[in-house]
Amino acid sequence: MDWCRYRFRSTWDLPAVPDKVYEVLSRAEDYPHWWPQVREVTSVDDESGTARFRSLLPYDLRVTVSAQRRDPANGVLEVGMAGDLEGWSRWTLRPGGRGTRVLYEQEVVVRRPLMRRLAMPCRPLFRANHALMMRGGRRGLETYLEGV
Repeated sequence: MDWCRYRFRSTWDLPAVPDKVYEVLSRAEDYPHWWPQVREVTSVDDESGTARFRSLLPYDLRVTVSAQRRDPANGVLEVGMAGDLEGWSRWTLRPGGRGTRVLYEQEVVVRRPLMRRLAMPCRPLFRANHALMMRGGRRGLETYLEGV
């Protein structure tokens, strides 16, 4: 088992139509307005940017993201990541639940040296930290959608 490799999967049911949710999720530069753990997003161009995030644990993760797939007709947004995390993440939206069922998937390898050294003993803590981040994102997005 590669202790530095992670696969995450979260499902959110949101009270808004898929087109509205897709529009909000496609504006990554606005994530810090509704997702407390996303501290900073800076656009480099129309296809790439940088992001800094932090959840409960006292460290920031920094990544460079590049658009891999933007498919509004099928409700898919996917980015590649490099930096402290290397891999990809994807949003997939479908009608359902309370309006939109959102599936978030991520497959990454941790590249940050300290996290690699602590990969085995701290894996449960890193996974819990990610779960808290995702909970904050769902709550923040639900509140944000009420105002747009």
